[in-house]
Amino acid sequence: MKRIFLTLSIISVLVLSSCKEKASSKIEASNVEVAAERDAAAKSLPVMEFDKVEHDFGSIDQNAPQETIFTFTNTGDAPLIITDAKSSCGCTIPEYPKNTPIAPGEKGELLVKFNGSGQNQVTKTITVTANTSKGTETLRIKAFVTPKGAGPVGPVK
Repeated sequence: MKRIFLTLSIISVLVLSSCKEKASSKIEASNVEVAAERDAAAKSLPVMEFDKVEHDFGSIDQNAPQETIFTFTNTGDAPLIITDAKSSCGCTIPEYPKNTPIAPGEKGELLVKFNGSGQNQVTKTITVTANTSKGTETLRIKAFVTPKGAGPVGPVK
């Protein structure tokens, strides 16, 4: 029993004494500088600012195609990249500069096509996915769709 205790004691002393080297002595200054630059660059993010986030087509006839352009500016300090733009319905199609970097200060356009389907008040959303801090931006289009063959709205004389 004494031999086992003595053997375990010697092993534990050897293990603890082999860890004397300080971890801070292994750090290279050049690696610290590179990491600091990388971290600073990671904090630089693009900011996507739209001139409008909602467009009202007003009163339109059913199935009459409509288009609008949402203009945006990259007001951040890193290139803006739009990776996706989806609408809430197949009747609305966004066209955008996919995976094309937009430099800080530059403007871009997102074209939205609406086929005029539906009836009465219609509201559709477009979700734009980009490399911003929020990750997504939401745009809206709306219209009052008058059904084909419908008479004028209001009192009849």
